[in-house]
Amino acid sequence: MLRHLSIRDFVIVAALDLEFDSGFTVFSGETGAGKSILIDALALTLGARADADVVRTGAARADLTAEFDAGGDVARWLAEHALGAEDADGGETRVLLRRVVDANGRSRAFINGTPATLTQLRQVGEMLVDIHGQHAHQLLMRPDAQRTLFDTHSGLTAISAAVARAHRAWRDAQQALEHAISKDREIQLERERLAWQLAELDKLAPQPGEWEEIGAEHRRLAHSASLIEGVRGALDAISESDGAMVGQLGSIVSKLRDLAEIDPALGDALAALEPAEIQLREGAYSLTHYAQRLELDPDRLAQVELRLDALHSLARKFRLQPETLPQEHEARRAQLAALDAAADLDALTAAVEKARQAYMTEAKQLSKARAKAAKALGAAVTTGMQELSMAGGSFEVALVALAEGGAYGLEQVEFRVAGHAGVPLRPLAKVASGGELARISLALAVIASAASPTPTLIFDEVDTGIGGGVAEVVGRLLHQLGQMRQVLCVTHLPQVAARGDHHFQVAKAASQGGKTLSTVVALDHAKRIEEVARMLGGLEITATTRRHAKEMLAA
Repeated sequence: MLRHLSIRDFVIVAALDLEFDSGFTVFSGETGAGKSILIDALALTLGARADADVVRTGAARADLTAEFDAGGDVARWLAEHALGAEDADGGETRVLLRRVVDANGRSRAFINGTPATLTQLRQVGEMLVDIHGQHAHQLLMRPDAQRTLFDTHSGLTAISAAVARAHRAWRDAQQALEHAISKDREIQLERERLAWQLAELDKLAPQPGEWEEIGAEHRRLAHSASLIEGVRGALDAISESDGAMVGQLGSIVSKLRDLAEIDPALGDALAALEPAEIQLREGAYSLTHYAQRLELDPDRLAQVELRLDALHSLARKFRLQPETLPQEHEARRAQLAALDAAADLDALTAAVEKARQAYMTEAKQLSKARAKAAKALGAAVTTGMQELSMAGGSFEVALVALAEGGAYGLEQVEFRVAGHAGVPLRPLAKVASGGELARISLALAVIASAASPTPTLIFDEVDTGIGGGVAEVVGRLLHQLGQMRQVLCVTHLPQVAARGDHHFQVAKAASQGGKTLSTVVALDHAKRIEEVARMLGGLEITATTRRHAKEMLAA
């Protein structure tokens, strides 16, 4: 859960440090005091988008830090991403999220002091906090928001994502088939061009490294007369003439051996000359072996020249370098095979059907799971409506079948409501008043949150549009939820504020420079009476409102 929130130079907050505890915590204050700014600051530490406007006027940067105690799932995620954390009390993991936004709008994120991406910040943030914004009830008017809320609450996001992937694969297969049909003439022309090129290359069959090898052979054959003459001359000088070097050096080494018997000081000279004699003999042997293989071969030279000319001509025809012909040969073979596959309408049609069947398998599983979850959520929200002064009302999650499957399954999720007994169920967007919509949204939020594993739940003025006895029920529901999770709520209702285990008051104050700043203070019992009385009676607090506030807090 959230333990500490530190805010520096954020909007109208200069410096603020708040400590949090378990249970139900409320934030109250006059309109415009900055209650929701605290939620916005926390949202930034959880990876929300930021711009330069969040930096307090005159400051260089906004610096926000949130500290949490988290469970095993978060610890495992941190270990997987090498973002280590310290152990907190009770075997939990302490997580420190930090966000710095400078006056130019540039943003940096840190997890446990290590630089992190916004994606990582959002991923870990989703495991730590669930924020229900003050406009959540307005989002319920949108079909996509209804589907997302329903799938998330029902734990169907993974299978829903699998359905979306399968639908994408089906759509891609359909597009490939449609492309092949519409571009058939172009594909045929391209196939003919590639087939001709491939036939030319097949006829010549260039081999990897051939251009370099045959070039070397041509140079050798073209200069074979010079090579023969040079090698014979070298052999004569080294070993085959009357005064050959091998014989002379052998005679010198033999004499030095005899002299070294007389004077060992000649040993160094002998040691240097003996290897020279050996190497000279080995050189003569190598030249002899080379000379035996070297001969004038005009026929082979003519063949090599024809091959070189053929390779060069084909490379020039295709505007390529001769040494790249083998790679281009294989590339054109692969391109022709791909075009053959693209032009195979039967194979493409079969691929479309295979992708459709894969999609239907995933989508039917999602439909089955949705049908089961729809009944459970409908019953739970219907029960919640009775508690929220909508006696006799009912709620239903309708699964409206689509003519063709879509990216989100075989049906559209539609919330339907009947505000009173005997009234037919109709789409939520068409029949619910503002107050009813707010109450239904709150019921959904509480029910969904109770089923969520997220340890910290935040409600940002979700009680807008309700009051009176309904407000008391809302306060009771949030207090009950606070016994299971850490719940933070920004509220303007005294009935909700009185139910809090902890109470913070947000107020505006002018600084020495005349700038408006927001302050937050934790209220003791006496101050809570004054704040609840203010919420009940406005700016003028009377003895009656104080007495009423004491009664609400005592209850």
